[in-house]
Amino acid sequence: MIPGIDYIGITTPFYCNDGKGNFLLHKRSKNCRDEVGMWDPGSGQLELGLTLEDNVLKELKEEYGCKGIIQEQLPAHSIFRTNNGKETHWLAVPFFILVDPKKVKNNDPNKIDDIGWFTLDNLPKPLHTGFHYTFSHYKAHFAKYKGK
Repeated sequence: MIPGIDYIGITTPFYCNDGKGNFLLHKRSKNCRDEVGMWDPGSGQLELGLTLEDNVLKELKEEYGCKGIIQEQLPAHSIFRTNNGKETHWLAVPFFILVDPKKVKNNDPNKIDDIGWFTLDNLPKPLHTGFHYTFSHYKAHFAKYKGK
């Protein structure tokens, strides 16, 4: 059974920021299951036995090799998309996480081609469809972390 295709997958995306209006994104490599070359904030499928909070912090450590402080959880929402000709359905439970930029690294070079810091007014393209959806529907939440 394949999550997102045979049943609704649950994912915990995370929007890492430095507290000064900069957001961390990575470019997905050819080794990712989908959306190769897209810029993505980071995410991971919810694992059995982990809370949402534990899952998102585990994924943060796996992808960026650092710890973070959960600032806010966005409302859960569905992400519908097509992957390799198949309709998919994921339930996203996103978090904003404060990280120290000096401690961030590409901790998964097999799946991450590049990482970078971007302002909300100058995001890279193309954006991962899940991130694009969440950013466009929850702009007021993102604005809180825009910096001054």
